[in-house]
Amino acid sequence: MKKYRQSIIIMGILFSFAACSPNTKLDKLKEKKAALKAKVAALDEQINKLDTVQDIVIPYVESKGAMIGKYSHQVAVQGDVETDKEVMVIAEANGQITSVLVKEGQKVTKGQTLARIDTDILSSNVKEVQSQLEFAEYNQKKQKELFERGVGTEFDLKQATNNVSNLRTKLATLKTQRSKGVVKAPFSGVVDEIMAHEGELASAQSPVMRVVNTKNVRFVGDISEHYYSTIKEGSKVLVYVPTLKDTFNLQLTSIGQYIHPTNRTFRVKADIKENKGLLPNMLAEMHITDLSLDSATVVPATGIMKNQNNEDYAFMLRKEGDNYKAHKIMVKIISQQNGQAAINVVKGTINDGDQIVSAGGRGITDGEIVRIQ
Repeated sequence: MKKYRQSIIIMGILFSFAACSPNTKLDKLKEKKAALKAKVAALDEQINKLDTVQDIVIPYVESKGAMIGKYSHQVAVQGDVETDKEVMVIAEANGQITSVLVKEGQKVTKGQTLARIDTDILSSNVKEVQSQLEFAEYNQKKQKELFERGVGTEFDLKQATNNVSNLRTKLATLKTQRSKGVVKAPFSGVVDEIMAHEGELASAQSPVMRVVNTKNVRFVGDISEHYYSTIKEGSKVLVYVPTLKDTFNLQLTSIGQYIHPTNRTFRVKADIKENKGLLPNMLAEMHITDLSLDSATVVPATGIMKNQNNEDYAFMLRKEGDNYKAHKIMVKIISQQNGQAAINVVKGTINDGDQIVSAGGRGITDGEIVRIQ
């Protein structure tokens, strides 16, 4: 009996230890944690039901007004001033320059003597041949009289006639050579620069002076062949000359008929009549109109985007309360420059003055409410 009681006491002690083991405590803590989570979830649900205030985020965009009216596109190229009457007058005879009869900046007329080259030797030759010619003509006359009287022979007459012809040709040549000693102005203009001076030796083809006439000049530029089908004679061109800080409204008077193989460009020209102030080789900025529309819808170019099908679209804004509603408009670009694009509306409507999203359109969708910055 005593042993049985002892066994019961030992088993009770063991059972108490088992009941107080760490695993049993952990399970109770987990159960308590789960109960607390359930209470928190229930409280959050009650709070959400009672909280009727919601934060609505309205995106900001930038916009510009659309315009419907005339539109033109211009191609800008660098050009310069040219003239046909700008020439380097050269010597046509060898010899010493005996006199220069003009000064730099002096106006001259066509045919006016500019300088003289020593032709004394040629003058002596002219006198010598002239004397020979006079004798030959006398001899020809006598041979003709003898032949007519039957005394002279036909051979003698022909020889005398041939001698006269040869001397006349030689005399004409010498006179022409002597005339080359007088340097004359090829056209009316201004002496721009004198290269040769009195006392210097001149040789054939050596430069003597430059003569320029700037009454009629032209602006010349080279344009990419890409624009050959859109630029024609008569196209408007706005030319700005930085040196003069002046602008000229002109029309193209000539279109090149040759594409340069190196830079793939063709030449265009715009004439200036009765020029005042423009000088050859002055630089110019030529803005040539290659597209002109009487009526076009013009919107900010930065507002045009592409969808996954590579189609162009823009957002037009309509006022709704204090904000705006974005409407997606499908468009097709005709031309663009200087931040503006001329378009055709494919789907939707854009009126003059409508606000078009110019920035921030990437993050909005059709029908979304937005605010303008």
